[in-house]
Amino acid sequence: MAEGTVTTIIRKMVFKAEPYLPQVPKPKKKIPLSTRLLWCGVALLIYMVMGQTPLFGATTPEFDFLAFARVIFASQQGTLVELGIGPIVTAGLLMQLLRGSDILKFDFKKPEERGVFQTATKMVTYVVIVAESIVYGVAVYGPGVSDPSILYVMVGQLMAASIIIMFLDELIQKGWGLGSGISLFIMAGVAQQILWSLFSPLPAGDGGTIGIIPYIGQSIMAGDLSNIMFRSNQLPSIFGLCLTAGVILILVFTQGMKIEIPIVSTKYRGFSAVYPIKMMYVSNIPVILASALTANAVFIFQMLWANANPRNNNFFMNFIAQFDPTSPSTPIGGLIYYITPPRGLDVAALDPGRAVGYVLFMIGIVIVFGRLWVELGGLSPKSAAQNLLDADVQIPGFRRSNKPVEALLNKYIPSVTIIGSAILGLLAGASDVLGVFGSGIGVLLMVDILINYYTQLVREQVEVVMPRLGALLGRK
Repeated sequence: MAEGTVTTIIRKMVFKAEPYLPQVPKPKKKIPLSTRLLWCGVALLIYMVMGQTPLFGATTPEFDFLAFARVIFASQQGTLVELGIGPIVTAGLLMQLLRGSDILKFDFKKPEERGVFQTATKMVTYVVIVAESIVYGVAVYGPGVSDPSILYVMVGQLMAASIIIMFLDELIQKGWGLGSGISLFIMAGVAQQILWSLFSPLPAGDGGTIGIIPYIGQSIMAGDLSNIMFRSNQLPSIFGLCLTAGVILILVFTQGMKIEIPIVSTKYRGFSAVYPIKMMYVSNIPVILASALTANAVFIFQMLWANANPRNNNFFMNFIAQFDPTSPSTPIGGLIYYITPPRGLDVAALDPGRAVGYVLFMIGIVIVFGRLWVELGGLSPKSAAQNLLDADVQIPGFRRSNKPVEALLNKYIPSVTIIGSAILGLLAGASDVLGVFGSGIGVLLMVDILINYYTQLVREQVEVVMPRLGALLGRK
């Protein structure tokens, strides 16, 4: 089917379905920053309450099929946010990949074209919500439910909760809040895990508390500080705290590393600035894609193992995946064993080869996804050059045309993509192995989201003082 035909079909479907799709209206005028932050707080509060509300009729499954994706999807097992932002992320990535590969052709310089694409993404999100709710509800909770009507109720809860989450994200993105709900929910989930590791007063398996801060107090009162540096069973420790702080500092430092190319405006006489090509040019998208791929692989093979190889006696299945029958969420062999992290020094010490293999796997796959995302996500030198020209700016000393600017950007973008992706893969892999608070991938996402929020707050202040400059920065 021709690319134009696919886009035409999507447009026709959107025009027919749009009147029947409930949507959050855009504010009629720009809302003050304080009010937008308040709306962010309300949306986050609703999400967190849903994350503490158990699914009616659900019993705790034998093991967590989405354990490896909880950070990315900001989800909580057994609650209304069981699927988290998974359906929204899946639908959004699918549509972006289709657009980036030119299967769907939309001119985002036209507001009506952007609107059609956004509505199409929302329609796909509904489809993904229904599909994931049914599949997950039946596969995970179905075996433990004797009454089919209870299963229907659980699937309905998953669908309704996912739709509410979609509207909360839309509320923030439409201008009532700041940034996106997806980023806000991920950041809050990771921050919650870190705070839990720091301050949780609940008892742990070693006789102390889970949180490292109260555990230090207990150790001082008992006069025994021998175990605060390292703790068994992957419990929070001083080493983990220092490692988490170190990873955050490294991420903040590398986020500030960039190559600056001077630009001048062809629209505003006398205006000059720089076009930054950051070391982390592709942001954390490759890490999210790599983690989602790994999580889906583990989920699929957990399901296959549970049904076809529960005793680990199938030679072909053993080559791909083996799990511990007494703890089915723990891989003990096969390829899956080497692409899942041995979390904690004590676990990594039992099999250093697995730890090294996982880190190398993360570096390699993040580089692959980084290169892929540059091409499909509209970040290639060709796309970046076109974006500069569309923003009415040019590089001094270069003709205002695509080829010279693209040739200049081609000297930097491929190199920073590989280097930045390798750094991200190394940090994510090593942090997961060494046991940082909130997981390595979670800390990466949280820091990146916080930096983006800081940038948006700065932009908001610039728009108040210098509206024209703020508008130009918002387009870049």
